[in-house]
Amino acid sequence: MTTTLELLRRHSSDPRRRVLLTGGTVVTMDPELGVLPQGDVLIEGDTITAVGADLPVGDAIVVDATGSIVAPGFVDTHRHAWEAQLRRVMPDVNDLGEYVMSTLAGIAPVYQPDDMYVGTKLAALTAIDSGITTMLDFSHNSRTPGHSDAAVQALIDTGIRGVHASMRPHFGDWEGQWPADLARLKNSYFSTRGSLVTLRLATLATDEIAGPDLAYGPRLARLARDLDIGVSVDAVFGTSSSAAVLRWAEEGILGPDVSLIHCTGLTSAAWQAMADTGAAVSLAPTSEAQIGLETAVPAIDEALAVGIRPGLSIDVEVALASDMFTQMRALHAIQRMRAVNAVYGTTATPSRIGVHDVLDFATLHGAKSIGLGDATGSLTPGKQADLLVVNAEDLNNMPLNDPIGTLVLGSDPRNIRAVFIAGQVRKWAGTVLDVDVTALGQDVRASRDRILKAAHSS
Repeated sequence: MTTTLELLRRHSSDPRRRVLLTGGTVVTMDPELGVLPQGDVLIEGDTITAVGADLPVGDAIVVDATGSIVAPGFVDTHRHAWEAQLRRVMPDVNDLGEYVMSTLAGIAPVYQPDDMYVGTKLAALTAIDSGITTMLDFSHNSRTPGHSDAAVQALIDTGIRGVHASMRPHFGDWEGQWPADLARLKNSYFSTRGSLVTLRLATLATDEIAGPDLAYGPRLARLARDLDIGVSVDAVFGTSSSAAVLRWAEEGILGPDVSLIHCTGLTSAAWQAMADTGAAVSLAPTSEAQIGLETAVPAIDEALAVGIRPGLSIDVEVALASDMFTQMRALHAIQRMRAVNAVYGTTATPSRIGVHDVLDFATLHGAKSIGLGDATGSLTPGKQADLLVVNAEDLNNMPLNDPIGTLVLGSDPRNIRAVFIAGQVRKWAGTVLDVDVTALGQDVRASRDRILKAAHSS
């Protein structure tokens, strides 16, 4: 008997192949479609073509989603994927400076292209396993063109919807090819529209960490516009970044194509400039709180106060969790704690976010914040078929009472039955497909051991 998975794989290259996910609770994250208590999602090729109740089967391959939640894949708006083989080497890192000197100054310089490939591949596969269908790889160790090629190839090989955000290293020897090498990368990998992997410029807010060449400004903005790519700006902290934001607004280089990462400790004037220009924001809730970035408080209230709905991100796996469930829960708890604490002892009503908000940040507005809102982030007909099937009848989820609450507060990677990216099945029956975990583990450990030995002997 032919299984559903065999049918999905056998016809995977057919652009007319139709797949019907039926009988599940459909959380669309589309403001007009909302939640369907029992509904269907129809995929044709790589695209969602219909969402509704009792859709006709026709010649579609049927995926029975009874007892499950069908939802958009999560969008990770900022992760330094090359570091993945160094996971949790410094779980109690005390501040940004300690991370910078240990990882970026002490370890990053010994990375070879093969290490870039292994780390990025591991991060991307882990993302898929945990329901992240889109990952922006803030690849800030581009020492040579070969390092960049390896990172891009890893994204391509895993089948994730990836964004390669290229930046030169902070410290150590490198070939001086950045940012000019972005043109080569675009011509080599991103000249065809419709690719799963896209290109972005990665840079820093100010010159405090690694000098003026990495600070966002007119030169880098002009390059990004010439290449028609977006910009992700990391380390947006405090008064110096606030001044930079105001300057960018005056220079006309701040807008929806620019995503600002962290944004802790910014002034109200900077936030207003971001809102006025339509700039996007990426928060990393566990990074900001656990590492202690500037105020150590994720800037969700500041963003919402000026009408900005942010995306969420993982950041650095050397110290942090790898999954989006953790980010949603951390932000949900921290914001609600702050809201209640702010009015404690008064008669005022706390202004609290809810589970729908954080799921929105992790999906629809995450996609919008990195320029992919037209492609992914919601189960909307016409968008790419990036979606999850989450078991609502597992021990930790049953009984299903509130599907969004279950996704945010109840679920974890073990509950994800299936992951589809651009209509292709990437995880099935709880297992990421086409991965030799034993061989990958050998590569990961060999890379880690070589890196640490080289770093300690240098």
